Amino acid sequence: MAASELFTKFARVWIPDAEDVWKSAELLKDYKPGDTVLHLKLEDDKETQYRIDQQTKELPPLRNPDILVGENDLTALSYLHEPAVLHNLKVRFMDSKLIYTYCGIVLVAINPYEQLPIYGEDIINAYSGQNMGDMDPHIFAVAEEAYKQMARDERNQSIIVSGESGAGKTVSAKYAMRYFATVSGSASETNVEEKVLASNPIMESIGNAKTTRNDNSSRFGKYIEIGFDKRYRIIGANMRTYLLEKSRVVFQAEDERNYHILYQLCASKHLPEFKALRLSQAQNFHYTNLGGSPVIEGIDDAKEMMNTRHACSLLGINESSQMGIFHILAAILHLGNVPVKSNERDADNCFIPPNTEHLIIFCDLLGVDYEQMAHWLCHRKIVTGSETYIKPMPKLQAINARDALAKHIYASLFNWIVHHVNRALHASVKQHSFIGVLDIYGFETFEVNSFEQFCINYANEKLQQQFNMHVFKLEQEEYMKEQIPWTLIDFYDNQPCINLIEAKLGILDLLDEECKMPRGSDDTWAQKLYNTHLNKTALFHKPRLSNKAFIIQHFADKVEYQCDGFLEKNKDTVYEEQITVLKASKLNLLAELFRDAKPATSPTEGRPPVARATVKSAKPRALQPSKEHKKSVGHQFRNSLHLLMETLNATTPHYVRCIKPNDDKFAFTFDPKRAVQQLRACGVLETIRISAAGFPSRWTYQEFFNRYRVLMKQKDVLSDKKLTCRNVLENLIKDKDKYQFGKTKIFFRAGQVAYLEKLRADKLRVACIRIQKTIRSWLQRKKYLRMRRAAITVQRYVRGYQARCYAQFLRRTRAAILIQKYQRMYAARQKFLRIRSAAIVVQSFIRGFRGRRQYKAILREQKAIILQKHVRGWMAKCKYKRTHLAIIYLQCCYRRMMAKRELKKLKIEARSVEHYKTLNIGMENKIVQLQCKVNNQTKEMKSLLEKLGNLENTYTHETDKLRTEVDRLRASEESAKVSSNKVTSLMEEIVILRKELKETQAQKKRLEEGADKYKAETDLMVSQLKEQNSLLKNEKEELNRRIQEQAKEITESMEKRMEEETKQLEVDLNDERSRYQSLLNEFCRLEERYDNLKEEISLVNVTRPGHRRTDSTHSSNESEYTYNSLLSSEPGESEDGTRKMEELPDQKGTLDMSLFLKLQKRVTELEQEKQALQEELDRKEDQVLRNKAKDAEDQRVRARGAELEYESLKRQELESENKKLKNELNEMHRALSEKAPPEVTAPGSPTYKVLLDQLTASSEELEVRKEEVLILRSQLVSQKEAMAHKETMTEPMIFLDDIRKMKDQGEITQAYVGLKEANRPSQDCHLLNEDGELWMAYQGLKQASRLLESQLQGQRKNYENELEILRGEVQNLKEEINRQQQLLAQNLQLPPEARIEASLQHEITRLTNENLDLMEQLEKQDKTVRKLKKQLKVFAKKIGELEVGQTENVSPAQLADEPIRPVNIPRKEKDFQGMLEYKKDDELKLIKNLILELKPRGVAVNLIPGLPAYILFMCVRHADYINDDQRVRSLLTSTINGIKKILKKRSDDFEIVSFWLSNTCRFLHCLKQYSGEEAFMKHNTPRQNDHCLRNFDLAEYRQVISDLAIQIYQQLTKVMENVLQPMIVSGMLEHETIQGVSGLKPTGLRKRTSSIADEGTYTLDSIVRQLNNFHSIMCQHGMDPELIKQIVKQMFYIIGSVTLNNLLLRKDMCSWSKGMQIRYNVSQLEEWLRDKNLQTSGAKETLEPLIQAAQLLQVKKKTDEDAEAICSMCNALTTAQIVKVLNLYTPVNEFEERVTASFIRTIQVRLQNRKDSPQLLMDAKHIFPVTFPFNPSSLALESIQIPGSMNLGFLLRV
Repeated sequence: MAASELFTKFARVWIPDAEDVWKSAELLKDYKPGDTVLHLKLEDDKETQYRIDQQTKELPPLRNPDILVGENDLTALSYLHEPAVLHNLKVRFMDSKLIYTYCGIVLVAINPYEQLPIYGEDIINAYSGQNMGDMDPHIFAVAEEAYKQMARDERNQSIIVSGESGAGKTVSAKYAMRYFATVSGSASETNVEEKVLASNPIMESIGNAKTTRNDNSSRFGKYIEIGFDKRYRIIGANMRTYLLEKSRVVFQAEDERNYHILYQLCASKHLPEFKALRLSQAQNFHYTNLGGSPVIEGIDDAKEMMNTRHACSLLGINESSQMGIFHILAAILHLGNVPVKSNERDADNCFIPPNTEHLIIFCDLLGVDYEQMAHWLCHRKIVTGSETYIKPMPKLQAINARDALAKHIYASLFNWIVHHVNRALHASVKQHSFIGVLDIYGFETFEVNSFEQFCINYANEKLQQQFNMHVFKLEQEEYMKEQIPWTLIDFYDNQPCINLIEAKLGILDLLDEECKMPRGSDDTWAQKLYNTHLNKTALFHKPRLSNKAFIIQHFADKVEYQCDGFLEKNKDTVYEEQITVLKASKLNLLAELFRDAKPATSPTEGRPPVARATVKSAKPRALQPSKEHKKSVGHQFRNSLHLLMETLNATTPHYVRCIKPNDDKFAFTFDPKRAVQQLRACGVLETIRISAAGFPSRWTYQEFFNRYRVLMKQKDVLSDKKLTCRNVLENLIKDKDKYQFGKTKIFFRAGQVAYLEKLRADKLRVACIRIQKTIRSWLQRKKYLRMRRAAITVQRYVRGYQARCYAQFLRRTRAAILIQKYQRMYAARQKFLRIRSAAIVVQSFIRGFRGRRQYKAILREQKAIILQKHVRGWMAKCKYKRTHLAIIYLQCCYRRMMAKRELKKLKIEARSVEHYKTLNIGMENKIVQLQCKVNNQTKEMKSLLEKLGNLENTYTHETDKLRTEVDRLRASEESAKVSSNKVTSLMEEIVILRKELKETQAQKKRLEEGADKYKAETDLMVSQLKEQNSLLKNEKEELNRRIQEQAKEITESMEKRMEEETKQLEVDLNDERSRYQSLLNEFCRLEERYDNLKEEISLVNVTRPGHRRTDSTHSSNESEYTYNSLLSSEPGESEDGTRKMEELPDQKGTLDMSLFLKLQKRVTELEQEKQALQEELDRKEDQVLRNKAKDAEDQRVRARGAELEYESLKRQELESENKKLKNELNEMHRALSEKAPPEVTAPGSPTYKVLLDQLTASSEELEVRKEEVLILRSQLVSQKEAMAHKETMTEPMIFLDDIRKMKDQGEITQAYVGLKEANRPSQDCHLLNEDGELWMAYQGLKQASRLLESQLQGQRKNYENELEILRGEVQNLKEEINRQQQLLAQNLQLPPEARIEASLQHEITRLTNENLDLMEQLEKQDKTVRKLKKQLKVFAKKIGELEVGQTENVSPAQLADEPIRPVNIPRKEKDFQGMLEYKKDDELKLIKNLILELKPRGVAVNLIPGLPAYILFMCVRHADYINDDQRVRSLLTSTINGIKKILKKRSDDFEIVSFWLSNTCRFLHCLKQYSGEEAFMKHNTPRQNDHCLRNFDLAEYRQVISDLAIQIYQQLTKVMENVLQPMIVSGMLEHETIQGVSGLKPTGLRKRTSSIADEGTYTLDSIVRQLNNFHSIMCQHGMDPELIKQIVKQMFYIIGSVTLNNLLLRKDMCSWSKGMQIRYNVSQLEEWLRDKNLQTSGAKETLEPLIQAAQLLQVKKKTDEDAEAICSMCNALTTAQIVKVLNLYTPVNEFEERVTASFIRTIQVRLQNRKDSPQLLMDAKHIFPVTFPFNPSSLALESIQIPGSMNLGFLLRV
């Protein structure tokens, strides 16, 4: 493809930059061949020019499309070059917070300098079993790939972790080992995986230190081999170390530290055991204060010391050895503080001051002589041919010798610790394969590079060569596999550089030669290098300004090495005299370090070759004093490196390249310069170059077809996808060299996928434009039509408005005319009315004047007449008034007197009311009384008013009389003129009476005013009291209201609290149920493990000669915990176990097996305390028990004989006495029945006395008999207890209730083991005790005795209860006798006739009761007879069958001789009680046919659901009916064990597990339904209630069966999970349910050729079909609907959690289209729930996190409103999950946009207050707690028929 086609306008390229290494730019115009300059625009909109080299014509590298940025695999990029790799890593690291990226076969890991939650056990489980490439890049994916290839190819693997210091190599290696330890587990109880992980803190403490680049930098290389057995479980490990940086012990650069262990030791100086070390702060020691940075922020050295010591203990380094290590380390610290002073007289001499404190401490700690050490620190011995000289050393040389000694001691201690770690990790069995983890230093270059950097870079050259060859080999294999024409790919070969270093006359060879020279120096060695290699080797150079340095062109960069110190470090010289002093040390550990003898070999030396690689010892030999045996450091390193390369070449390597993003250790900060430097050094870019040289982009035909279907026309699409892809590619890409067709894939050159993406994007863009054009046209058309309709509407409304305005104008004109008319009419009428009114006024005035004048004349005449009338009347009135006044005066005087009296009374009453008011004011309870008094006073006032009215009436009457009298007097005035004097006096009297009347009226008025005032005051008082009453009522109402409100609030709060507490209790109940069921699951797992271990022991016991054991009598409950080993073991396992036993060394007969490893520790402790008493203990205990049992038996026999005799005598005596009493009672009845005269039976008579004496005597006799009965009862009870105790001692059963009384599982296991071992035949005590079994047997006997004691106590309680019942019966008898005595006394007091009648009535009542009792006994006897008849018929039938069988064997002659006897034909029994009878011997046959050999499919299809459960319960009913507790216990135990056995045998068969879960639940429901408890009998029919259990309470067995059901449910969940697990990811995520929605992204992701191929593609339909299969099977088995809902909920939780976890770990699945696919798939699952009517099962709620994750992929993710909507929507997702999905969101098409970092930060800020789990993944292993709601059956037991196909003919219906 021509450059002009790619370098067009708007194309983006990369240009070099000084700061960012590479910058992105965009072409402003097309490139044409011959152009010298490219016109570009940078991302900051600045324009620039890029000049093209005219010689190379090389154009800048093109930038990949944005859709390819952030890919998981760098080789998936269309343009493979350095800027593309750098940019992809930066985007993933900075924007998506992803630290892992694939680069072909290499995993690139960038150190985040921050703890990330991506290494939990849930992440390990998510990656376990997955193919590499299916999940996002991770160190766990590499580890899983290595583990999988080891298991599949049976080839050893290696994981090579490399990188700079601080890049995270150690952490990566640690996580890889942790993955192996978690996934594989250990093959024994020795916890090898824990030891492997425990080696990390030890090696980090002694081999890691703080540097300027890393706080925990490994200063040595290590290769750890993790060994596996045939089952690929960890059995051991071995470690090899390389090139420990010993110089760090005595020197550290600025801001660096020494090894961690020294600072940990100083931080723990306060511990009592460290007081003897005499340590102080780290700043006070010379060796730990050189760097000036003794503290690491965030690290507690004291705590790290505790971890180190714990790890040492775990790896078998005991306390004494640990203290020896700490003594040596402390001595090193003190040695660094030993001062060396020069002699003032002689500069070549030096000395150590006498009594130097630190040297004294050094000698004390190491146990060496002070004088010798002080002497040899300043002197050296020179040995010549015949003489020996002691030469003093100058100060500098002495200091160097002291430091060399410290380095040598530390290096020796380091090697010793590595050796002991290897010994602790040594595998006890044969290793089948291993995985090696190489944690080695990466390529290093500093300002000053010395011998250490030279060796490190030499090792990296070797590793890079191996890496290049492996990459080249993989490429070749891929091409050959796909049958692509192979063309040689040119790659960098660094063999010349390796030859320069290690070949003959190479740098190392010359260095070793110079070290052997007597006067060899660094300068002479440098000159030899110049002479040998300068200008002869292209890779060797000499610096211009130095004669003591050289430059090597490594694969990564040029490195300048300073020659100073090379010889000294290579020789690693330590003076022999100092070593001799140390060899004489009293410290055993130090003497062991410098022992002359050859050290013990590594654990790997003595074992045979493993797989295809032989691994030699990792422990270097101890330093030898003789020079001829000493090897240089370079020579040793070269040999160990060759050994490492041999190992790596014999394994399949996996590469992890660790990158350090910045030198400042800032979290998620990316420095492009440092990153590109490391990428060049670690070989990542070389991988890219090799891939780019061939065909880096690879697509399967189906993926290519799905992605580029848009580029094909309909006629191009054929049925053959391969042919379709060929035709399309030939049309799209004309150059056939740009692609190749393989068998399954299409291979593209670099850039071709980008070109295809460009064509696809252009095609989609054109289609998008066309769609937009059409849509916009449609929108504009719609807009135009809307506007037209709007214009017409506006016009219509405007014209209507104008018409309405004109009409209004016309109406207003007409109205104005009308108004004018009426106005004019009004004005004319007003004028007329004014004229008319004026005329009328004038007329009226004239007529008035005339009328008034006439009126006045008439008035004068009338007034004269009136005056005459009044004068005459006055004169008559005056006479009358005088008479009337006189009469009134007399009456008023009398009435005044009476009124005064009444006034006094009223005043007294008024005063009393006022006093009462003052006394009782304010008293609310007196209101009613006051009101009554007011009413009374009102009544009195009314009476007074009535009196006044009467007085007025009287007065009026008198006045009338007086008037009549006056009239009479006037009539007689003429006649009374004579007596004028008398008239005058009468007039005076009238005047007086008038005065008195006025006074009386005034007094009346005062009284009325007083009454009114009193009434007003009373009304005021009443109103005040009413107001107070109303206030009190209001207060009362307010208080009542408050009380009601408070009560309401309290009620609401209580209800709310109750609801919360109820919810919390429900949550706690579910948690407790879940915890209980998880413990039950753990118990089952341990039980299975125990069974497996027992099987292994049995196999070992069978194969081991001279130590075989055979089981004797076992406990009957042994089958509950053990199974036949042949059912569960495989032939391969038995062979493996046999091979293991043959390979074990014969060491004093000990047995190194996993079962006894933990028990042997405890046995050892017991043997230390009781070793002298163990052999004699059992013998003495047995002898004592036998003697006791014999004596007790003799006494029991003797006592039993005497007691039987005594009992027989007592019984006879009692019978005779009872007969006597009955006779006397009959005589008394006869005597009473006779008609005796009343005086005979009257009280005081002789007959009465006789009867009374007899009654007294009989009562006394009865009391005596009662006491005797009690004595006999107690004796019988004691005898029964003794017999029961004897039976219990011989009973081998372990009852379930006794087992439940044990404290823990360990006690049960010990009891079981003890009983089992106690039942074995006695053997030699030494042979028995060699494995700790004597102690186990002793413990078992103790547990058995405890069990028997508990059984004895239980039976004793039962007998005590029976005794209480008997006492109750005796008490009832007493009461009956007392009642009879009372009746007798009453009868004696009655008259004779009534007495006889009462006696007869009492006797009738007694006889009726006796008859009822006898009838009940008769019914029982009838039932027994019927039962015996049935049994007799059955036996007769069997006998008949036997006789028929015998007659078949008899000859005809014999048959003819025999007489014919009648044959009994049994009738068919119609009355079936719903029970099944079986013989005890048929129990095993029943379990075998009904459980072990039953095929569920036939039962589920042809028979009623739960038939086995009904049959088993009917058998239990019969055992309960016959009151056989042994049979009930045996049947239930065998049933439980049988179900466990069949489930263990076929543990992965869903049909079997579902079938027995359904039947176990049905059996449990039957035990509840027919238990006789009222709570379970509500829904029973009367017939079902008759079938309830009568003799036994099986509540405890119900709990055991419920636990068994829980175990089966958990096993069913595991089976479902195993079936659904491979379907979920493919069906829910990968498969395109909606075709064409989620077009595959052009990832070009190539799965490794060694990865396991997929077995098939699962779809959503596969999952739905599987769900239908599960549901139909459960329904066929008759499983409870509620239980089906719980199982469906668990299934949906598994689907949702696995899907969400994979979504969170797969960047390629986080896109908008994938969210649509997920939502569609979830809707299909919801539709399935609706079809099955399971909406209420809670299954939909378990999918809520997945639904919200799919919605999160589809919603808008830009603005703050979007962030708020996301936060409110995703309430089922945790913050970590939301942020993870947003980080992983990847556009599939160019039209989508990425989520910005600011938006993600906004989400994090909004969710920071949310309290949720920090865990990223859901717990896919979580199992909801299961419940079994009671579901009674309506099926009648008597109607159940057993088919003959079940082979249960031995069961008899009862």
